[in-house]
Amino acid sequence: MAKNPADGPARAPRRTSGLSRDLIIRTAIEILDEGGESALTIRALTIRLRTGYGALYHHVSDRNDLLTGATDAIITGVLSGTAPEADRLGSGTETDADPRASLRALALGLFDAVEAHPWVGRELSREPWRPALLDFYEAIGRLLDALAVPDEARFDAAGTFMSFVLGAAAQSAANASHLATATTDRDTFLAATASRWTDLDPAKYPFVRATVTRLREHDDREQFLAGVDIFLKGIATEG
Repeated sequence: MAKNPADGPARAPRRTSGLSRDLIIRTAIEILDEGGESALTIRALTIRLRTGYGALYHHVSDRNDLLTGATDAIITGVLSGTAPEADRLGSGTETDADPRASLRALALGLFDAVEAHPWVGRELSREPWRPALLDFYEAIGRLLDALAVPDEARFDAAGTFMSFVLGAAAQSAANASHLATATTDRDTFLAATASRWTDLDPAKYPFVRATVTRLREHDDREQFLAGVDIFLKGIATEG
């Protein structure tokens, strides 16, 4: 029998396959990548997964749990080398023979992950010492140990490395958010900034004015990598 229009719109059929926390987190990541943090709601997940609130709350406690789980999943993917960002590195886990290459890969893996998922950078600022990030910190400590960095220097070295990587990743996320809502692209923004720097007082800002050309042409990822290499050269003197 035909459906009476007065009965209202037809509901999407409920899913018949099993629901799991892993599936929910993967779907949350999809929503976050598509629309940012504001797009992720419990209702949006129930619609995307074709399930009810009760079934969803059986696996996750609330929206913060979703954000935490999604962020941890991205970081864990970098650590395991299974994330698409880590695949770009050629090798990206702490099991590599060369600890310096592994540190470089971990740093670039997290930087690329935040660039691909800007919401991760903001989540790291909201809750910095989450479990997956502790695993990241542990991996760094073990690699510094493999480089024979002395015990008395290892804590400071690990903290410095973490601060640099997380700070650069957070800045990358902030830049991505700004450009996403700006009326100009990155090249235009850098050109306008360089133009303002050129007009600065050369007596007060000699270095800033000297960097104008590099500012216009620089690549954020390459600059980040240069910073990682400076760190690696520095700890080589500690080994």
